[in-house]
Amino acid sequence: MKKLLYIIPLMCMVALSSCDDALDLEPKDKIKIEDAFTTEQQLELFTKQFYEAILVNAMDNNPCFEEQDDCKINDVLSAVMKGGTYRNVPASGGGWTWSPLRRINTMLEYVDQWPKENVEYYTAVCKFFRAYFYFQKVRRFGDVPWVDRQLDKGDPLLYAPRDSREFIMTKMLEDIDYAIEHLNTKEKEKLIPYRITQGAALALKSSFCLFEGTFRKYHGISLEGHDWQYYLKQCVDASEKLMSGKYGKYSLYTTNKPEEDYMMLFAEQDANPDEFILSVKYAQGAKVLHNANAHTLVSTQGQPGYTRKFVCTYLMKNGKRFTDIPGWQQMQFGEEIKNRDPRLTQSIRGYGYHRIGAKTILPADLSISLTGYHPIKFVGQSKMGSINMDKNNMSSNDLPEFRYAEVLLNFAEAKAELGTLTQTDIDKTVNALRKRVGMTGTLKMTEANSNPDPYLDGDISPESGYFNVTGDNKGVILEIRRERAIELVQEGRRWYDLMRWKCGKMIDQPLLGQYFPGPGEYDLSGNGKADVVFKANGAANPKVPAGAKLYEMGKDRFFTDGNSGYLDNHRGQTRQGFNEKRDYLYPIPTDEISLNPNLEQNPGW
Repeated sequence: MKKLLYIIPLMCMVALSSCDDALDLEPKDKIKIEDAFTTEQQLELFTKQFYEAILVNAMDNNPCFEEQDDCKINDVLSAVMKGGTYRNVPASGGGWTWSPLRRINTMLEYVDQWPKENVEYYTAVCKFFRAYFYFQKVRRFGDVPWVDRQLDKGDPLLYAPRDSREFIMTKMLEDIDYAIEHLNTKEKEKLIPYRITQGAALALKSSFCLFEGTFRKYHGISLEGHDWQYYLKQCVDASEKLMSGKYGKYSLYTTNKPEEDYMMLFAEQDANPDEFILSVKYAQGAKVLHNANAHTLVSTQGQPGYTRKFVCTYLMKNGKRFTDIPGWQQMQFGEEIKNRDPRLTQSIRGYGYHRIGAKTILPADLSISLTGYHPIKFVGQSKMGSINMDKNNMSSNDLPEFRYAEVLLNFAEAKAELGTLTQTDIDKTVNALRKRVGMTGTLKMTEANSNPDPYLDGDISPESGYFNVTGDNKGVILEIRRERAIELVQEGRRWYDLMRWKCGKMIDQPLLGQYFPGPGEYDLSGNGKADVVFKANGAANPKVPAGAKLYEMGKDRFFTDGNSGYLDNHRGQTRQGFNEKRDYLYPIPTDEISLNPNLEQNPGW
């Protein structure tokens, strides 16, 4: 994946050169950068590197659509998904990278040399990125050192211990509140989804306050200072401000085509400025590209698929629960996707699926998607002029960082956890999202709380449900989590959602695919013709219709019951399980602890 978003002048790149190690020092007596901050153009060029370093690299250097979790997996499970000894303490790297922070602090150190009319705006941009940088660090490592200046040789912060997450969060709030107040000095950039705006700052605050509030609640963390309710109230406040329209008139994208609007939102080349509050810009002409098309079209790129557990959480189009239908467990593909939440067949290949701009009907391809739930989210058109966009790293549709839909869900969840959620709140958040895709059923708060979905309740359904959810709002909290998983699938949110909810062991739940009752021919495209033929293990080859693919059960593809059942192609990959006492935080690299003995390792590592 080519990640360079902007071309920074050589002068700025030389001035910024440093190692990934947080404590590596730039020789200030040899490199002078004072002249880099004397014009607005120089300030803008300097800040553009932060987009690359902090936004693009936010998900461990993987684009959001490639991330694995309990909803979407690849052919080879990640070390995190396998758990146990597959996860280890790295010597270096591992997310403990501090170069972007030094560069932010470098810029702030020279604020007195900036043109006076630019001071507040570019200070706000820097503080936005510093808050975002620390959000990434806190959710990954917990307590981390707070550094708000360049570190020279002999600076005591070089060997500082980790500051408490309460201290870090307080500093993050100071930074983001400054950003929210002062980013309005650039009115012309208010709804440009590639630039930092007040809307982006409010979305960031909404996100990290939701994370912190729910993490503390579900992990039982009580620290001197603010409690978990305080952070959820901050989330509500930031979300409400953004929803008010006073900081940019954001809305849910719609062209009144509910049968395709959700899919097209992610497939279009340019980020929609109504819904995309902040996005990463890609472009064919600049050769700034990613791998979304090839990831789901080329068999050597991961063979991704949604899990059946996740697919079963999609409601019926009328809002009823799929898992309440008799016989849902053995439904075959064509039957199980019928009359479901339209986002299902706008996220995976369903009956009648065809590429954007084409007419050929394509089936879910079991040679490319091992679960049979073949993703199409972020899959754009096949060609742009003479450019084949289905080759490796040739996609150029923009990727989201913050969407208005996410802010709506943050708002609903925070209020549900606080016990202040109303039906009006649900109607303008969850039900608005369902209305966008043409669902006729709506979420009713009283019904959800009086009859929580047992499929989503880990106490009743430990192989599919969420754990630790209690209280009067249990039902509606489960419904908001359902909505969040569906609306934000493949957007890089799921892993840390599980971490903050203390639901890490949900990755140990079964990773299965489509159900097949036995050998025979199967239509996966809805055109009445066989796309797949299965033969029993060891049986003679049957006659295979033209265009169909033959698989031997127990050899080419594996099933839960031998020659029948759910696709179970990950059965040979040992999973040691999520470690509840260790895995909610990542380990600090051993080299860093050797360099700074005041750093304490996270529990269990």
